[in-house]
Amino acid sequence: MSQSVAAARRPVTPQRLGLAPLPVPATAKDPVARHVRGALHAQTLAMLHYEPGTRTGEDPEDLHQMRVSVRRLRAVLKSAPRSVPDSDRLRAELGWLGGALGPVRDLDVLIDRLRAESDDFPDDERRVATTLLDGLVTERLAARERLTSALNSSRYRTVLGRLAQAANSDIDPTAEEPELMDLVRVPYRKLRKAVRALPADPPDAELHRLRILGKRLRYAAELVKPITGKQLKELVRASKELQEVLGEHQDACVAEQEVRRLVTAQGEVVDWDLVFVAGRLVEREHVRRVTTRDLWHAAWEAVDRQGNAALR
Repeated sequence: MSQSVAAARRPVTPQRLGLAPLPVPATAKDPVARHVRGALHAQTLAMLHYEPGTRTGEDPEDLHQMRVSVRRLRAVLKSAPRSVPDSDRLRAELGWLGGALGPVRDLDVLIDRLRAESDDFPDDERRVATTLLDGLVTERLAARERLTSALNSSRYRTVLGRLAQAANSDIDPTAEEPELMDLVRVPYRKLRKAVRALPADPPDAELHRLRILGKRLRYAAELVKPITGKQLKELVRASKELQEVLGEHQDACVAEQEVRRLVTAQGEVVDWDLVFVAGRLVEREHVRRVTTRDLWHAAWEAVDRQGNAALR
């Protein structure tokens, strides 16, 4: 084994990155830049914690949590881009890492979802469903190989090093920065504006965009919540509920589309048993999609109430 390959496989530890075992808690009197550094520190530690399980794939939850850490890091950098040096470039590199983690996680969720949907099918139909999902399993293997290559790359190690440098960097006392609560006000207002711009029957893609905006609001509120007492507790809860409702809607949309794609990929020779089973799966996902469409607006109204109460 070459020295470069051996180095790539040697675990990166917080100590090697120069990170303390725990971040220093920020207080209400600290500048936004201090809160941002604390969040970068905490989420980098979380990434390192979940990386071994992400590599092995033994528990899909490890990959999920590592991906969440990457998303939180990007959200923090977006909320206060002037708080750390060269934050736009660092956020872009985290986007690359998220792009390596995402396909594996999405396929984990999709495969588990469709398998669960077919669990109560008769044995012969369940076997057909398994055959239908073989294509997704193959795609997941390829996505996992790409993920492993990314985690073994020097680019990934550079990202970790730059995160540690940003977390440990000195604060510029002359830099302009927003007020702490503005970190939450800005994503809340963007979400509210997006909701108000929707038509009565919004396209699926627009609801997915709301989910992304709601997630940014939640992450920003979670960043500030520890030093605001109960002021943002209900906003975090409500934004999480909105995220879950819209997430279920998006998962149903994707699952329905993917089942149709898998049937098309079978080619011109029609296996009617497979088509029948695929139709049952599509029907179930369609029902889930319609059901969650009826729930999202009430979830948004809860977010709006809590946002008005906390951020007035």
